[in-house]
Amino acid sequence: MSCAVRTIREEGGTLARVVFDGGAERKGNVLDRPLLAALRGALTETAADPGVKATLIEGAGSHFSFGASVEEHRRERVRDFLAAFHDFFRWMAKMPQLRIAVVRGQCLGGGLELALACQRIVAATDAKLGQPEIKLAVFAPIASLLLPPRIGQAAADDLLLTGRSVSADEAARLRLVDEVAADPLEAARAWFRAHVRPLSASSLRFAAGAAHASLAATLRDRLDTLERLYLDQLMATPDAIEGIDAFLERRPPRFAAEAQRGATP
Repeated sequence: MSCAVRTIREEGGTLARVVFDGGAERKGNVLDRPLLAALRGALTETAADPGVKATLIEGAGSHFSFGASVEEHRRERVRDFLAAFHDFFRWMAKMPQLRIAVVRGQCLGGGLELALACQRIVAATDAKLGQPEIKLAVFAPIASLLLPPRIGQAAADDLLLTGRSVSADEAARLRLVDEVAADPLEAARAWFRAHVRPLSASSLRFAAGAAHASLAATLRDRLDTLERLYLDQLMATPDAIEGIDAFLERRPPRFAAEAQRGATP
């Protein structure tokens, strides 16, 4: 099954549900370039509809997303992938849409970055959220910019520098998610009906654009610097290459310092 993105209109067409599905080849809705392109197309359509007041973004199945494609982070592919991945988020931040992420199961790495690009995150009680990139000996450029303003620098450092995942309840305490519910889709619908549906669709677009103006400016002004740091310096280190290769080969990594300590004199 190839990747697919479905758009479902609800609430008289005022609410759009955009459901992205990586298919069997992308277990856990892994975000690769084809899936990002399909998602961008669907979000472009909902943004162009003057009757849509909010867009729900959810992953098909049990998980929101395991994250960005690790295969496309190999040294020979990462430059093109990162350019496309970052372009998607720059574009998304500028789109005048009220977006609500509906999170079930694992929401990791690039998946959490996708949720962070929404104005509201509603998580299932069993959701797990995190930025595990450091465990692969790399870092998350977009989350490095989006997490601190949402949860504070100290809490962002904890997630970015340890790579640990947090439960939905801990995420709520951190203000990483706005609501935890047994049925996050229905909770998102209820919030929409109570707070958004009575409002002007056209005015919401202006308000959403204004609310995310600083996010768009941050990605425009600072993401290039982190992208160069990642590509030109991080990916020149043996540990970054080893971390990606070890993950894909399903084995423990042997980073440079550990390999030196284990060497025979």
